[in-house]
Amino acid sequence: MRRNPEGFEPAPYRAIELTPVTPFIGAEVRGVDLREPGDDVIAELKTALLEWKVLFFRDQDITGEQHRDFAQHWGELEVHPLLPQGEVPSVVRFERGEDSPGTENIWHVDVTWQQRPPLGSVLRAIDVPAAGGDTLWSDMGNAYDCLSDEVKAAIDGLEAVHDFMPSFGRSMSPEQQERMQEQYPPVRHPIVRTHPETGRRTLFVNSLFTTHIPDLDPVEGARVLQRLFDQAKVPDFQCRFRWQPNSIAFWDNRATQHYAASDYFPHRRVMERVAILGDVPR
Repeated sequence: MRRNPEGFEPAPYRAIELTPVTPFIGAEVRGVDLREPGDDVIAELKTALLEWKVLFFRDQDITGEQHRDFAQHWGELEVHPLLPQGEVPSVVRFERGEDSPGTENIWHVDVTWQQRPPLGSVLRAIDVPAAGGDTLWSDMGNAYDCLSDEVKAAIDGLEAVHDFMPSFGRSMSPEQQERMQEQYPPVRHPIVRTHPETGRRTLFVNSLFTTHIPDLDPVEGARVLQRLFDQAKVPDFQCRFRWQPNSIAFWDNRATQHYAASDYFPHRRVMERVAILGDVPR
């Protein structure tokens, strides 16, 4: 277990204060106002995101526009083609309650069925239940490092297929499925990707969108994928966040998986998310 790969040495933080959630993943950031973060704050947050993989902020009473503008410091924003937008373009709204139970309670990486999955996501709590509704993140660098040498050798150089159909496709008519599959056909990504900024090798398959390994026998491929999916579930690799109104989580989609507990039904939970477009996994 390690927090960072060899050779990645973050400089001391002077503009922000960090409190680790675990020794390996997750840190709460204090002393920052996300409405008007200075250049020195943004620079240190960029480093902190790489070091800790997910950052947490409390008491950030920001608007949808400020939410969007903060995320834009990391690059071009994603416009999700299958989720409803909020009042501000590029801001997706998740409104859950008695008539709309949470469905994000599965370990996943956002939008891996695109050629360029998000670099990361900034999620803001608007309305949260009195109890429940936590989100968990799992460190896919440590998940890979802790595989046996035998498993690492077996998956080295292999690709897996990612498809929106097992999730979003279930609620579509056959005509909608056909139309969307023409626009967003399944894609292949490496099972183990190299993080473009830290150089760390991370597992890049998830049980929501990864369907099969084309170069393996289907039965053997399913067995391998299940073994890799199970790595995200190991508590040693995880951190957990209890939401409050105006809390924000910012995670590196290239280095983590996440899971939103749906234990709050039928209570109300409203969140808004901005995602930053990433690179082609390699």
